[in-house]
Amino acid sequence: MMNRRKDWCMEMSQTILKNADLKSTKKRCLLLSILQTEDRAMTAEELLEKATPILPMNASTVYRTLNTLTEKGVLSKSLRKDGKAYFSLEKHDHHHRLVCTVCRKVVPVDSCPLKELEEDLEAKTGFRITGHTLEFSGICPECRKTNGL
Repeated sequence: MMNRRKDWCMEMSQTILKNADLKSTKKRCLLLSILQTEDRAMTAEELLEKATPILPMNASTVYRTLNTLTEKGVLSKSLRKDGKAYFSLEKHDHHHRLVCTVCRKVVPVDSCPLKELEEDLEAKTGFRITGHTLEFSGICPECRKTNGL
């Protein structure tokens, strides 16, 4: 079952690259496949750690690949309060999340109170808004309990 999922992720990665007019390389496919499998935003360092045992590559290759994929709209990049850049597959929708400032746990927020604001901004600016990101930071219940916060 796991091998089928990995095969599917690699096939999807090749399709994503083709649609972005990018050459399908083993390293690009692997990084995309990891992001699909993990289904969460990851730092370049986390991706390098996961990818290297499968296909050796250096940090500069990972950074260069992530920047190319971001420029082509395949990935979205967000800078979080911890000062790190996180990369995730661009779904051209919107993302809302809660991020614990202690353990870095990320909890997705399903509801979106910004629809009206998006429509207003589109009317005022002429932009066609294709997505947005909203991040709240705080301390999760587990860290509050553990640390007496």
